[in-house]
Amino acid sequence: MPKADSYIVAIDIGSSKIGVLIGQRDERGALEVVGKGVALNRGTRKGNIVNVEATVDALKQATEEAEVMAGIEVSRAYVGVAGTDIRSINSRGMVSVAKKDQDREITRQDIDRVLEAAQSAALPSDREILHAIPQDFIVDEQGGISDPLGMLGSRLEVAVHLVTGNITRRKTLLTCINRAGIEVIELIFEPLATAEAVLTHDERELGALLLDIGSGTTEYAVFGDGEVQHSAVLPVGAGHFTNDLAMVLRTPFAEAEQIKVKHGCCLTGMVGEEEGISVPTVAGGPARVVPKKELCGILQPRAEEMLTLVREDLAKYGFDEALRGGLVLTGGGAQLDGYLELAEQVFNCTVRYGLPQGLGGLVDVISSPTWTAASGLLLYGRSSEDRHRKTVNTGFSVRGVVTSLRGMFSDLL
Repeated sequence: MPKADSYIVAIDIGSSKIGVLIGQRDERGALEVVGKGVALNRGTRKGNIVNVEATVDALKQATEEAEVMAGIEVSRAYVGVAGTDIRSINSRGMVSVAKKDQDREITRQDIDRVLEAAQSAALPSDREILHAIPQDFIVDEQGGISDPLGMLGSRLEVAVHLVTGNITRRKTLLTCINRAGIEVIELIFEPLATAEAVLTHDERELGALLLDIGSGTTEYAVFGDGEVQHSAVLPVGAGHFTNDLAMVLRTPFAEAEQIKVKHGCCLTGMVGEEEGISVPTVAGGPARVVPKKELCGILQPRAEEMLTLVREDLAKYGFDEALRGGLVLTGGGAQLDGYLELAEQVFNCTVRYGLPQGLGGLVDVISSPTWTAASGLLLYGRSSEDRHRKTVNTGFSVRGVVTSLRGMFSDLL
């Protein structure tokens, strides 16, 4: 079996499943999906690993399935991270531009220094920087600059979005992946990767909310002026719908999950008065018929709570009025009937489902909100490799500097 060095591999470790995608670049640089694998994951809860062996087994199963489909051996991968330990902050850095001869031309060293200054925000000893994303460079109070290299000025500032995570939890994740025989190229906060697959250029520029409803967590990122402005992880997800149904209907968890998938709706106005569903009871008792309105009465309050938590968190940081580009829903939990319409009511803006874009090959197999994170990881990996080639050829790129600085900070921690 040939090695996968010429391929890009993405691993999405969720609270209910692990998804693996393998992409191959053609001669034009386009990325085609050639392998897909999925396995139930009982070793992760709310995005955090709670059982190493179960997670490793699921990783191996999903990877082997993708390897057989693609006909290659997976050795390295881009891996998505999410979990309740993820925190984000916006930071700023400022330096004086060193004078060269008669001018103060901004050099690579000046950009290195200002990015390093922005990442010097005080962090607890148990946390590390996962991403440092430049939002805006300012040269002598002139903002809106994406790359200041070669400009003239005496003072250089930068606004940076920092995504941080717990060091121990990241090490546990790396241990699991390494034990599955895979080397991690880079850990990527999943909403940043998902945005690569579902957001348009206009949405990034105007201001849009990317909302990813997972099984154990809800992750979101606010974009504006082309870059991420705010991101967060909330400890609620689609698994709460299943728990609510199991508790209220007094039905086994597995049956509650099936009822949610087949009949779930979180907007009572979309359900007819006479509709009913058969609900199995615990311990194999006789099934009973429950009106679908009652089912909605269980799911709608939880859905409203989740969306309201996101809206309140946005308002806390001043981003509730910044969604001129609307809201993009994705993730497996977003497929619940009525969720899109309810989100329109809660946020009072346009809402659409985000499906993977920009990929070829097995697109019909992954054309679902469930696969947006893994698809985004493939596209993120391609962009990362392109940036690396550019850095090698030209010696410099802003994001290349950020990546190496992030590695330096990780080594120090």
